[in-house]
Amino acid sequence: MSSKPERLIDEKGLRLDGRKPDELRPIKIEVGVLANADGSAYIEQGKNKILAAVYGPKELHPKHLALPDRMVLRCRYHMAPFSVQERKSPAPSRREIELSKVIREALEPAIFLEYYPRTATDVFIEVLQADGGTRCASITVASLALADAGIPMRDLVAACSVGKVDGTIVLDLMDVEDKVGEADLPLAYMPNLDAITLLQMDGNLTPEEFEKAVSLAIEGCKKIYNMQREALKARYVSVKEVEE
Repeated sequence: MSSKPERLIDEKGLRLDGRKPDELRPIKIEVGVLANADGSAYIEQGKNKILAAVYGPKELHPKHLALPDRMVLRCRYHMAPFSVQERKSPAPSRREIELSKVIREALEPAIFLEYYPRTATDVFIEVLQADGGTRCASITVASLALADAGIPMRDLVAACSVGKVDGTIVLDLMDVEDKVGEADLPLAYMPNLDAITLLQMDGNLTPEEFEKAVSLAIEGCKKIYNMQREALKARYVSVKEVEE
């Protein structure tokens, strides 16, 4: 295990990776990366590498699990054994089961579930390399995979975490900041509808710090949202060129 650095923010106000407090990590997004899925997307956010695949809507088996008035959304968040420094068991951990539920609940408000009664859609999220903030990056990439599958959505969901490190509110926590910072606040957001679909908090913030953190997270989500839209556009420009 690496020991905790003395300070996570230096005298110039820069973080360990050279970012300012309100700066996102470098993000690379690609849509339509898997031929065998109905929809797929890939994201690199800092050192995170996450793949999402969507299958559906399709008939649900066993049928008694189907809902008469809406589609069932099923999410599976999984970290590959090699995604962290010490090999992780491939079996789903309690944390992965919890995050699967959290991600599903963050995505559901964006989807017109009522259009597809008695069906199911599966979202598989595979974390290939983890470096803090994987739940937020997973929501961002899963939302794109759903859009790529052609599932009708009210808006894309963008997600970003904010935290408190050395007494400073910072955007998009990396692993060490996540582990040893004073607070962590993941937030998912639909910019077009100005609606928050996920808000969790771990640690302590004053009411003023909380308000600052939420507004910083929303700004971060808006930047990520623009990147999501560009990635979707790039996917369909390339599809059109192939058809022509």
